[in-house]
Amino acid sequence: MEQPENPAEQPILSDRVIINGSETPLTLTVDGKLRMWERGQRCLTVEKEVLGFVTEGSKIRIRTVVKGGGAGICCVASKGALVRKDFVFQPLSNDSLNLWSQKLRQYIDSLGRPKRLFVFVNPFGGKKSASKIFVDHVKPLFDDADVHITLHETQYQLHAKEVASSLDLSKYDGIVCVSGDGILVEVINGLLEREDWEAAIKMPIGVVPAGTGNGMVKSLLDSAGYPCTAPNAVLTIIQGHKRSLDVATILQRETKFFSILMLAWGLVADIDIESEKYRWMGSARIDFYGLQRILHLRQYNGCVSFVPAPGFETYGEPTSYPNKSTGKPDSCSPSEEESIKVRHHGYQGPNIDLENLEWRTISGPFVSVWLHNVPWGSEGTLAAPDAKFSDGYLDLIIMRDCPQLALMSLMTGLNDGSHVKSPHVTYLKVKAFVLEPGPQTKEPTKEGIIDSDGEVLARGKGTYKCDQKAPMAYDKLQIAVHQGLATLFSPF
Repeated sequence: MEQPENPAEQPILSDRVIINGSETPLTLTVDGKLRMWERGQRCLTVEKEVLGFVTEGSKIRIRTVVKGGGAGICCVASKGALVRKDFVFQPLSNDSLNLWSQKLRQYIDSLGRPKRLFVFVNPFGGKKSASKIFVDHVKPLFDDADVHITLHETQYQLHAKEVASSLDLSKYDGIVCVSGDGILVEVINGLLEREDWEAAIKMPIGVVPAGTGNGMVKSLLDSAGYPCTAPNAVLTIIQGHKRSLDVATILQRETKFFSILMLAWGLVADIDIESEKYRWMGSARIDFYGLQRILHLRQYNGCVSFVPAPGFETYGEPTSYPNKSTGKPDSCSPSEEESIKVRHHGYQGPNIDLENLEWRTISGPFVSVWLHNVPWGSEGTLAAPDAKFSDGYLDLIIMRDCPQLALMSLMTGLNDGSHVKSPHVTYLKVKAFVLEPGPQTKEPTKEGIIDSDGEVLARGKGTYKCDQKAPMAYDKLQIAVHQGLATLFSPF
């Protein structure tokens, strides 16, 4: 064989082996290609297609994922379905067998892949399919990649948060959530409530879609052009690439909540939360109830204030920092203040001097106010097409006065992000945000719902299930962004 001119294609190991009963050349190159010359030249990319390998007597079985049962060449970058496929070869001597095993192990280990993962499975989320997805897709791929997993099924709301807050993280290379977005949110909140939060929040987290929305994993996979499927998500985790994720701190007096996906008030929140009564309809409940809400449109009085990102300084009107009331209670004496500091543990939010920033404000009435951290709110909702994972900003989508027909068209545009181009939508990026929610314009005795990451953060008077307790009051709250605080397993 001729030696390649490209240094990356230089062989780490090149030998003659037996494949399908025939003796043929096989080469492992510096850039991680397995090249074989059986029935013409074929190639496997170790980083993208090889999960792992096992030695079986005198043979080596390489576990791979390829497109539609094919034989490779960077198939993961295509949009076809992935399938598991084994490639078996037999070195001609025992020394050669040992050398192949050694070189393959060294190359795979050099990729920095996770070896030990703590896996949450939420058997109650979405269509209650997480357990089946784990058995059919997650465990087989992790087994092929020789990843040791510790499985934990969540039993109730906030169970994952409790576990994450006390988990011995030294035993693991990452945490995986086989669920919708809810378990991921719980894990982030649990890690940030730990005394060792600065180290804990660096733990990479992976998400496998098994819920109703799956907005985070859709955003991750879509950024690389991959379909939002469980095999693609698991392969992303196995490959071990990471990216940082902004985390928003929502603050109301003493109460904090850490958000990674979105906050909504008005139409979007009403549809998301109130449509739960039609959960038996599956994802169709959103469209069904959305139409009802548009036909009987509510508007809410209130006010939003924000610190605009560069380039968005002309939106709204100038104002001063509006949110002193969401910090410690005004009546705190110095001794009480010290007591509060003692009780606090974990992450307290980004260290930003909000009072001395340039604030702007927009007054209602509002149809909807929506803050987004990543592009996709669910698999079918491209809420914020310009959102980035770690730009230090939230994307703010505001709808005020909007005719019903225009609103129907606008909501249809959520599928591809075209809604943000509507003249009835204000779309900008913000570094910090204050929401002052008010009552409905037509029924002042009724208020609204504030939804964060798919869960009720606050319920006002007269709202759906208003007798149920929520973490925060239907009152002024503040959001500030910490750029790149968390870490996710990512396709690149």
